[in-house]
Amino acid sequence: MKKSLACFLIIMALGMGAMVEAQQPAKVPRIGYLSASDSTSESSIRSEGIRQALRELGYIEGQNIAIEYRYGEGKRDRLPELAAELVRLKVDVIVAAGGIRLVRAAKNATKTIPIVMWGGGSDPVEAGLIESLARPGGNVTGLTTLTAKLGGKRLELLKEAVPKVARVAVLYDAANSSNLDEVKQIETTARPLGLTIRSWDGRAADGFERVFAALSKQRPDGLYVVPGPLMNVNQKQIVGFALKSRLPSVYANRQFVDTGGLMSYGADLVHINRRVATYVDKILKGAKPAELPVEQPTKFELVINLKTAKQIGLTIPQSVLYRADKVIK
Repeated sequence: MKKSLACFLIIMALGMGAMVEAQQPAKVPRIGYLSASDSTSESSIRSEGIRQALRELGYIEGQNIAIEYRYGEGKRDRLPELAAELVRLKVDVIVAAGGIRLVRAAKNATKTIPIVMWGGGSDPVEAGLIESLARPGGNVTGLTTLTAKLGGKRLELLKEAVPKVARVAVLYDAANSSNLDEVKQIETTARPLGLTIRSWDGRAADGFERVFAALSKQRPDGLYVVPGPLMNVNQKQIVGFALKSRLPSVYANRQFVDTGGLMSYGADLVHINRRVATYVDKILKGAKPAELPVEQPTKFELVINLKTAKQIGLTIPQSVLYRADKVIK
């Protein structure tokens, strides 16, 4: 009798333990989102795109995933501490949405938490972030947009869209290494196109106002904006100046065109957002970033704002419009 009672109590204890275990809430994965830009610029559109792509994979923020957002507001010196904050929060994966400097800040903060990079103008292998595209090694993987290598193509498209353009002002960030690479490429491409290039650094706090005042006197025929956090944070200001000055402008990010810029050429952002979400999904399911090949963009888009063209008194050749992936009317 005592033996039967003891067995009964053991079975009950095991059963209660199983019930308690079954009632324990499942661990909610935490994703760290790190951006060098601010929450109201192009980066916010990017983060929303990633959230949407994650939803398509079954991850709902606030239900079965949590996302911690950290924005550098265009201030590079904040990136190391923001990355360190995400590490202290013990997130399961960090999405580094920006350039090489941003990814490096995340990598310096942790050698164990997986990092999925979103874009970046420079080659991540040359920058020492990964060993190779096929086998990254370490804890960094993701996508590179290689924005800097498209500089020549963007300049060619500006010339085709505005055949009379002869002098182009290039707005860039001299503290951004990928910006410097892109400026060199633009200068090389400009010669055979018969274009004169003058570069303007907008780094200082009053940099844009100073540059805009100088450009108003110089009166160039076109404006080329090199992508980066500094430009993203000042997107409205830059686009507003181009419109006010009736200046044809070209960008890497279509968000500038959505807010009034003339044209953009770059990687398809919707496609990249989906691929970033796929990387996050694989890592949360146990994949190792060291073994996930880094992808380069395969889809690019040319976006033209006809409304802006009309506003600045410009007629875009039909040959260019036919090649556009999206025309804003």
